Amino acid sequence: MRIRVRTKDIRLFIPIPDAMVGFAARFIPERAFEEMRAGTPEPYRSLVTKENISMLLGECLEVIKENKGLEVIHVEAADGTFVSIKL
Repeated sequence: MRIRVRTKDIRLFIPIPDAMVGFAARFIPERAFEEMRAGTPEPYRSLVTKENISMLLGECLEVIKENKGLEVIHVEAADGTFVSIKL
């Protein structure tokens, strides 16, 4: 995945290896999941767990690999700000 942000003042390019997505999910603090559960409707609260998120990200990695190079976000503002996220 590649993230590009361009403004008048900065140009930022962040390459993120696919393996880092699953790795980062394991280090999300439990408090973040508690806050996510608080904003989730009752029947779905039990599904917001670290294990489920890790499993979903693992499944999504296959789709990400199949669609390598696909631009999922492309935003250009009137002031010249540009944001792009490619798989």
